[in-house]
Amino acid sequence: MTVALTIDGIGVSFVGVKAVDGVSMLVNQGELRVLLGANGAGKTTLMDLISGKTRSTEGRVYLFERDITNWSPHRIARAGVGRKFQIPSVFRDFTVRGNLDVASCADPRVRANLGIGIPRARRARIDEVLELTGLADVAETQAANLSHGQTQWLELGMLIVQDPKVLLLDEPTAGMTQAETHKTAEIIKGLRGQHTILVVEHDMAFVREIAEQITVMHLGKVLAEGDIASIEGNEAVRRAYLGSHGIAAEAV
Repeated sequence: MTVALTIDGIGVSFVGVKAVDGVSMLVNQGELRVLLGANGAGKTTLMDLISGKTRSTEGRVYLFERDITNWSPHRIARAGVGRKFQIPSVFRDFTVRGNLDVASCADPRVRANLGIGIPRARRARIDEVLELTGLADVAETQAANLSHGQTQWLELGMLIVQDPKVLLLDEPTAGMTQAETHKTAEIIKGLRGQHTILVVEHDMAFVREIAEQITVMHLGKVLAEGDIASIEGNEAVRRAYLGSHGIAAEAV
């Protein structure tokens, strides 16, 4: 099986404190991996290291065996790593379709980004993403008028339409209703196999719905890895994060 993302002993210190401490991880192509851990465990900082937002002080990151360690965020994005932050960022004055059009355009010229002469294949891909994210009915709606959940799905769609090799999703269900969370799970499950996906999430019901493999972090290190059953049965994980009831009870 092809390894999409190799994290080899990566680490970073802030004011003498190791936020991420020698983390190693292999994520296979097409895999959906969930990062769990209490606040301060190092999950988001690990995402920052992968995406270039933060420079590492030790270790390496490889994208399909290509060393991307400490590249600029822009260069890493061009190499095929897309990232969605907890707070969505869209063009509020553009329509939903307009946002996807801009995101899908590799041509930096203004003319290309104004929807003039959009190639048929690109239009078709935008239509596919509108259907996948459930936004087809609001395609011509200004982004400023979307609900919170719709805005989150639009930003996710803006990543998908760029066809990244690896998707980094930081708490994609933050602030969502239960129905919106379920729909987000369906969208992400629909991406499995097409993209390699790394998700940071606290909502245990959502984790149970999407997780194939889970990596638990604690105090900047990897505490455990495995499927839901093995993570729930891990005593060290229970002590550090899940408590005595496990994922199933947390999901209630």
